[in-house]
Amino acid sequence: MEAGFQFHPEGRKRVYNTFDAHRLLYWAAKAFDLQKQVALKQELPNTYFCLAVNLDDQKNLLDAVSRAGLDCIKAQEILSGDEFTNEVRQEETAYINAGISSVPSIILNEQYLLQGAQAPESFVNAFEQLISGLNQKI
Repeated sequence: MEAGFQFHPEGRKRVYNTFDAHRLLYWAAKAFDLQKQVALKQELPNTYFCLAVNLDDQKNLLDAVSRAGLDCIKAQEILSGDEFTNEVRQEETAYINAGISSVPSIILNEQYLLQGAQAPESFVNAFEQLISGLNQKI
């Protein structure tokens, strides 16, 4: 529990299609704000890693929406249709074109891309380069 959550031993036994989860995340940011999107973003990994339930099952996605304090009726409408499909596909394409091929991928100041699990030193190095570059522009 040192990480602040209870990792379920059955978590990560299967890879799920997260496209619908991404459509819901897009909706949360567009219809509400980044705080609501973050609340949902926190609930989705909780659903996967801690509850160890099927993310392909819309009921489990809706449960995450509910725990995040979002409108389950609107979320169900989104899941039942194709709302935000094009927008999420465009974002996917943009990230693929940017060279992103793994999770996690972290972009710093639209200049530095860190992909996959990284040692803390990698972040320190990237921040130092970023700060050095900013100081040179001043």
